[in-house]
Parts: sequence; C-alpha cells; structure tokens
Amino acid sequence: MAVPQNKITKSRRNMRRSHDALVAGNPAECPNCGELKRPHHVCAACGHYDDREVVALVEDVDLDEDAA
Repeated sequence: MAVPQNKITKSRRNMRRSHDALVAGNPAECPNCGELKRPHHVCAACGHYDDREVVALVEDVDLDEDAA
C-alpha cells in the first residue's frame, strides 16, 4: 500500500496546489449581435462565428395541434 515515507509540509503541499485554482471565464462580445460569448465559439444568441452565420436558429417552432 502506498504510504508516504516522510511528512509533506504545508508549504510544499500548497506550492503543488498553486496551479489548481479556477480562473474566471473570458467572455468576448459578439460582433454581430453584441451578446457575450465564449472566445472561439459560435454565438448562442445569433449563431454567427467569424462574421458568418454557421448555425441557423429557429425563431419560433410551429407545431400542429394533432402532432402534440
């Protein structure tokens, strides 16, 4: 069974964990609609990426009454 040979000091333990902190996101503004979006991702609000529409968004869904 793996058991440490010597005690790991608080200083060494905390130095190892120094890179484990979570960082806040870096949202960018969509050039098309102005909403905040993740960098290098398609805008969820308008479906544009790099000044092109890559995802056609459905404005409203029209379902038949008998289909529901």
